Amino acid sequence: MQVTRRRRRAAEGRSGLLGRRIGRRMPLATAGITALALAAAGTAFAQTHQFGTDQVGQTTRQGQVISSDQYIAPYGDRLVVNNGKIMSSSLSPDGTHLAASVTDGGMALSIVDLKSWKVQQLVGNSASADLRISGNDVGQEGPTYSPDGSQLWLGQIDGYTRFTVNPDGSVADPTSVKIPADGPKHALVGEPVFSPDGSTVYSAVNGQNRVVAIDAATGAVRQSWSVGNAPRDMAEVGSKLYVSNEGGRPAKPGDTTINSYNTQVPADPVTASTTTGTVSVIDLANPDAAVSSINVGLHPTALYAKKNALFVTNTATNDVSVIDTTKNKVVQTVATQPWPESSVGYEPDAVTLTDDGHLLVTLGRANAVAVYRYTTPQEPVSYVGLLPTDYFPAEIATVGKQVVVSNTRGIDARRPTTGAGHATHDTTSSVQRFTLPNDRVIKSETAKVFQQNGWTRGSVTLAHGKDKKKPKPVPVPERLGDPSTIKHVFLIVKENRTYDQVLGDVPEGNGDPSLAQFGENVTPNQHALAKQFGLYDNTYDIGTNSAEGHNWLMQADDPEYTESSAGEYARSYDTEDDALGHQRTGFIWTGAQAAGKSVRDFGEFQQFLTKPADASWQNLYCDSKNMGATGQDTAYPLVSSSPIPSLNSVSVHGFPKFDTSVPDIYRSEIWKRDFEKNGPANLNMFWLSSDHTGGPANAAAQVADNDLAVGRMVDEISHSKYWKDSAIFVVEDDSQAGLDHVDGHRAPIQIISPWARHGVVDSHYYSQITMIRTIEQILGVHPMNQKDSAASPMRGAFSRKADVTPFKALPNRTSLTGGLKTPPSCGLDTPAPQNPDAAAAPSAKVPADKQKLAAQWDAWKSQQRLTGRDAKPDFANPAQMNHFTWYQTHEWSKPYPGESRIFAPEDVPGAYIPSPESDG
Repeated sequence: MQVTRRRRRAAEGRSGLLGRRIGRRMPLATAGITALALAAAGTAFAQTHQFGTDQVGQTTRQGQVISSDQYIAPYGDRLVVNNGKIMSSSLSPDGTHLAASVTDGGMALSIVDLKSWKVQQLVGNSASADLRISGNDVGQEGPTYSPDGSQLWLGQIDGYTRFTVNPDGSVADPTSVKIPADGPKHALVGEPVFSPDGSTVYSAVNGQNRVVAIDAATGAVRQSWSVGNAPRDMAEVGSKLYVSNEGGRPAKPGDTTINSYNTQVPADPVTASTTTGTVSVIDLANPDAAVSSINVGLHPTALYAKKNALFVTNTATNDVSVIDTTKNKVVQTVATQPWPESSVGYEPDAVTLTDDGHLLVTLGRANAVAVYRYTTPQEPVSYVGLLPTDYFPAEIATVGKQVVVSNTRGIDARRPTTGAGHATHDTTSSVQRFTLPNDRVIKSETAKVFQQNGWTRGSVTLAHGKDKKKPKPVPVPERLGDPSTIKHVFLIVKENRTYDQVLGDVPEGNGDPSLAQFGENVTPNQHALAKQFGLYDNTYDIGTNSAEGHNWLMQADDPEYTESSAGEYARSYDTEDDALGHQRTGFIWTGAQAAGKSVRDFGEFQQFLTKPADASWQNLYCDSKNMGATGQDTAYPLVSSSPIPSLNSVSVHGFPKFDTSVPDIYRSEIWKRDFEKNGPANLNMFWLSSDHTGGPANAAAQVADNDLAVGRMVDEISHSKYWKDSAIFVVEDDSQAGLDHVDGHRAPIQIISPWARHGVVDSHYYSQITMIRTIEQILGVHPMNQKDSAASPMRGAFSRKADVTPFKALPNRTSLTGGLKTPPSCGLDTPAPQNPDAAAAPSAKVPADKQKLAAQWDAWKSQQRLTGRDAKPDFANPAQMNHFTWYQTHEWSKPYPGESRIFAPEDVPGAYIPSPESDG
């Protein structure tokens, strides 16, 4: 597939209401030389500034730009799979086909013919599938072929779908093989492994911490063994069955533990990450014998066995354990940490050994295959180098001399869907093949991988305590620990909007007004803030949804566990309540605490919520008006909490977590009382979620509520004594809920501070990672992994001269009570007059001929768990949610872009995308 080259926008010479545009592009070669020179001089200057004003989807000399601060240019041949993300894959025994479980594209299984290099068959519950099955949920591992290639087993939530494999490689005759749930614990099967004769299938039952033996012909469970926590992959060696336990060993008395799918697992009380990793060993020759265990690194995932060796990828400790299967002992550990600046964040997730003695390990978060020379289990490996892949390689295998790699995200969210723009769920994957080159070529490609990831020497430089003279404070210091003019950082996280949806109507930016659903008359404060403090029109969220987005903001990464769980989301979704979703280096708040900074949390990563029975949206709306007018406390105290001790201890528990039946103006009033009483911490984190939409009020009303709340908070801070040394970062957790003409990951951000460059249009490539690195640099927080270590702080967004002009919040121009079925007791909201020069805000009226259709959508909305104590962000199918919001903001009169009519919920194209399941 030819990747479309996006027209590069001129970054110079534009002027307008926002003043100067910054974004003059340095030639790429010169940019690299400059970075190397600065690094050699000891200056902390990472390489991600190399993007200049490149946009996602654009192809440059380094490769294609993607949304995660990386370029991609895979070695060898590429086959783009435009049917969603490949979660896992396996080769047929004869090496002619690859079976891939896929998600987020309407299918569950894709069969690739490796000889014709084409997708041969699609299987799923979509009408466009070549073969229909009942569900599109897929697990982390598999699908798996039987030894003779006659069967294929696809893992799903409570068992498998078993297929017959036809002579041409296609599959047929889907049959369900069920493994029942154990109370609240679904089976959530991992890897299936066949016995050599094909009569038995061994299944890692991930959700129930056990392995079962299944009769391959009847589907009956013959035997069960208890193993470690979250068993995932398996390998059979002789009469031994090895099982990787991603959650480590069972907890012992006295262990500190954190929840993981209704099991308490050994975990660190600060980082809430697991502290053990094990491989269970089952003796199939003596099936009643006790299961033994081998300690390995953290988060053991993939297993591969060959020549008396078992290789285990440990994604959290970033290494590979080599087990001598004749002794059942780890005999060496292979580091998969190619960049000396950081030891974590590469996420090795698949491994294989070639016939000529090369050990190949996929590094998911580095978009690379690491190559080592290997002889025996005891002989230390020697590192050769790296080969570039597409976005997030997750499986690797060999066919003769050919190496085949499955890349989960392929070429990013570039799947062709509508000519109007892209959405984050326009996800792709890819299959890559190559013959392993010689060492000279590998070393050359290694340099390319370093450049594509922005890995340069001196990216993280620490201040020296022995310095006789402290440098003068600047907004973003060159070295971690040097003084900043900014003492208080406010990180405000919103929900789900693209740049074009909100700011597409701003003529000075690179926007598409036809996609602007929440323009100036819905978001007057966001527009005014952009005018005063700067417009950023080339910034990207990395995640596709909330489970990923909040991780990127709190951990500067989406750990492999969450990345590989996207086919089901049944074990967990927002991973704050699952220890498997936490990286061992902690979170932005634990890093701030380690740096001696104070932290205060308002809703971010809160998992639990209690609220009075009468705390309806309407009553909380009236309560917020009363609090604002009288200064009284709330009459409806809500309590949020987190299962992570280090976060719970710094959280304001009266600030409610995600729940679209809580207005954001209520949240802002709760914060205001705390701010005026206690002042700010050094790091203040917020989750303001009304712009997710889907609550009792309509979409425009909820986005207007969010806009007003943020405007009031900025007003309060900017008129306080703390303003002179404050910086407010406003960001979406992800941008999944709409279209953008550049890319679905492009999102609105704002940097609000006396030290921000006022009145500019900044078209430099930025991302959530660069924003987090900027906050780290300001507060002296050590980067958490290789992603934020490589990121360039946004120094160009700041000035060394402060402009302390405060911000005055604007009243809402869209009724906050629009679309309510029941009016609040304090009366309907009366908005301020709209700006006649801007697009009119959508009304809440539904045309007579669309009222029946709108009622169908209201009935659909009531089933989406958008409100209440058990509200789940993104429980709703994203394609349906986007259509519903579009219909509301276009007054039920305009079809979704690329479509010819307005659909009922069940008829929406793309409604097959799996939604997260609930545990409770």
